Amino acid sequence: MYVVSMTDVVSLAEALIAQPSLTGAEAPAVELATAWLRERGWNVTLQQLSPARANIWASHGLGRVTLSTHLDTVPPFIGPRRVGNRLTGRGACDAKGIAAAMMVAAQTLAEEGEKRVDILLVVGEEKNSDGARAANALPATSRYLINGEPTEGRLASGAKGSMNVRVRTRGRAAHSAYPELGESAITPMLALLSTLDDLELPADSQLGATTINVGTLNAGHEANIVPDEAVAQLMVRLVGDVAIVRGILERWAHGRAELEFAPHIPAQHFHTIPGFDSGPVSYTSDIPLLDRWGTPLLFGPGSIHVAHTPDEFIDFDELRGAVDSYMRLVRTLLAS
Repeated sequence: MYVVSMTDVVSLAEALIAQPSLTGAEAPAVELATAWLRERGWNVTLQQLSPARANIWASHGLGRVTLSTHLDTVPPFIGPRRVGNRLTGRGACDAKGIAAAMMVAAQTLAEEGEKRVDILLVVGEEKNSDGARAANALPATSRYLINGEPTEGRLASGAKGSMNVRVRTRGRAAHSAYPELGESAITPMLALLSTLDDLELPADSQLGATTINVGTLNAGHEANIVPDEAVAQLMVRLVGDVAIVRGILERWAHGRAELEFAPHIPAQHFHTIPGFDSGPVSYTSDIPLLDRWGTPLLFGPGSIHVAHTPDEFIDFDELRGAVDSYMRLVRTLLAS
């Protein structure tokens, strides 16, 4: 276990990264963050989602601004390393480095006498955001929510939404020696997916274009069986009305495939503050699921372009600068 200095944000981030916390198994990081906060006098509420999973809500009383991000990471676990002026490892920028910056910023403000700041660290963001959905039932008192994702040190003016779509084509199984007796489900699937780029999808002046990624494609059972089913999973990044996109996809698949639509996260436009650089981002966050926590802002150090990669990192100076930025944001919001 690392010895974590109260004010050294790099050491705290390093300690959090060292705790495996893949989505669904976040307990080690939750335990470390909880201990760090309790040692410094925070009132900590653990909201259990299961025996091994919990959200953390830390407060000194009547919070008016909440700093929030997530402790879970995508697989695989990659431990921390210091390489030059960078801290590497899974969660360095998405989002354990951010969690560390928020914790140190809130603690520094508390030591200065500012007790109107809460901390909300949730689980499950990387899959179905079950942590945020549960946290929205907590009795929040904040007027503003500063959510943390790697925005490269800019306030996000807006963010695309997301929707998972399952595409299914069906065929007829047969022995591969006699393919004429069957009907491959792969052939119509490939033909259909190849036309995705031809769709005319909505665009937004701030958020840009709706995009669709083919994330997975699964079909068949064995090489010597004509496949009777093929399933593709699409991730749609939304910029506006989800009903319009659903209609486009339903017409695209009509008579050729079955579609299953998962619950979506809508596109968002966020609160910004004069004097802070701002711009839109293309990814989603937990913000739409935390509407009881106040007017949302989205801000964090690091780049989404290295998140979810083997080379994920955060610069020491950017991490330390984020502590100052979070404190400045909090003070500005409390004064408004």
